[in-house]
Amino acid sequence: MFLLPLPAGGRVAVQRLGVKRFWGSALAAADMTKGLVLGIYSKEKEDDVPQFTSAGENFDKLIAGKLREALNISGPPPKAGKTRTFYGLHQDFPSVVLVGLGKKGAGIDDQENWHEGKENIRAAIAAGCRQAQDLELLSVEVDPCGDAQAAAEGAVLGLYEYDDLKQKKKTAVTPKLYGSGDQEAWQKGVLFASGQNLARHLMETPANEMTPTRFAEIIEKNLKNASSKTEVYIRPKSWIEEQAMGSFLSVAKGSDEPPVFLEIHYTGSPDASEQPLVFVGKGITFDSGGISIKASANMDLMRADMGGAASICSAIVSAAKLNLPLNIIGLAPLCENMPSGKANKPGDVVRARNGKTIQVDNTDAEGRLILADALCYAHTFKPKVIIDAATLTGAMDIALGSGATGVFTNSSWLWKKLFEASIETGDRVWRMPLFEHYTRQIIDCQLADVNNIGKYRSAGACTAAAFLKEFVTHPKWAHLDIAGVMTNKDEVPYLRKGMTGRPTRTLIEFLLRLSQESA
Repeated sequence: MFLLPLPAGGRVAVQRLGVKRFWGSALAAADMTKGLVLGIYSKEKEDDVPQFTSAGENFDKLIAGKLREALNISGPPPKAGKTRTFYGLHQDFPSVVLVGLGKKGAGIDDQENWHEGKENIRAAIAAGCRQAQDLELLSVEVDPCGDAQAAAEGAVLGLYEYDDLKQKKKTAVTPKLYGSGDQEAWQKGVLFASGQNLARHLMETPANEMTPTRFAEIIEKNLKNASSKTEVYIRPKSWIEEQAMGSFLSVAKGSDEPPVFLEIHYTGSPDASEQPLVFVGKGITFDSGGISIKASANMDLMRADMGGAASICSAIVSAAKLNLPLNIIGLAPLCENMPSGKANKPGDVVRARNGKTIQVDNTDAEGRLILADALCYAHTFKPKVIIDAATLTGAMDIALGSGATGVFTNSSWLWKKLFEASIETGDRVWRMPLFEHYTRQIIDCQLADVNNIGKYRSAGACTAAAFLKEFVTHPKWAHLDIAGVMTNKDEVPYLRKGMTGRPTRTLIEFLLRLSQESA
């Protein structure tokens, strides 16, 4: 970190080891709680001068080249996603964080299946804003870096941390767009990132706080605040029984926490009778595994087993905020999966809403049991599309890790739409097989029509998807297995360690693109 002589007579001294500061009169009136994040591109050739963004160039001119001067004496320019902080360059911004954006003009990378330039901006701006947070700055102005939406996403996602239950909290930093650039794109980025952060909040909150009832209440509040074109139905156990959702109820009965079937409607189309898009999300607010109980190590992470419900509900809240001209319905069966004297037992047979019987050989394969009834119910709305999202299988995490959401679909058109949306957001998807090969392994069942686990240990994500397919007759259905993308350690640089809220932004982008086609 380097400090330079200040304009208007102030002075700053630098010691290489242990920075020593002498603040002069120029900073007396300065707002010491405000920072600035600016981008710089990597050199194309060894002899090149690294190039600032246009906002960076303008700021450098404003301070008579002192930013370039500071950079030159501080060593090589920061690499992609890395930061360097300078102090005392400008009275309005006592701290200026320079962030590396990688190569200029980076576009879609066909091997990575994302837009490299956008991802570089998200990662760099997140790193810069966190640096400002470490300096306990209350506000930071952010260089749009040529893509204000990506910059806003990086800032808002990068600063988020769940600390609701801690007494000591990190400094709350308010990111703003630097300059008079594209405010509309910036606000769009804030909205996309806030949608993902809502899902992160729901997933990260402990299960004793985030019960099925509480989850439904939070979504109701957010949806009502987003738009007046919304309706929320928090269906109690009696309604679930009336709907003959025996598969869902068989999971819920093991817990003392009452189940809820959350149904949300956003009617954004000018034609209220237009066919809706239906999103379905797995809503297990805590998964112990039931009688087939999980190992205790990392069982606490199962507070986020409602990640599917969190993602689809947050995407619909965001669509309502965007005022998209679409009709969208969200369905979330919400309950806990607990062991008790009333819980499902291995070998039990339960009956789903469509009359099919299910042999429950593993009570820890419960997500598919609650989704089966929700998918049957989804068909009653005569939808254009059905998309379900679920932290369904550990096998999905083994297959793809946190690199991408696995998508199983019977529609190549729907796959293409989801894939294109994911390239834009950087929250990637990857197509997985729905072969009859896997269906045979779950319908070869001794006591019932289908078994809730496959005959063999292999391809657990594929047999789970094949199970769900038994409850779908719609020609445009996609199942998103998000188990692998549920948490982040350090893989996604603009998300802190914890629950990710993925793939909320991809679902929002999918809806946005669909609305533009139908407009």
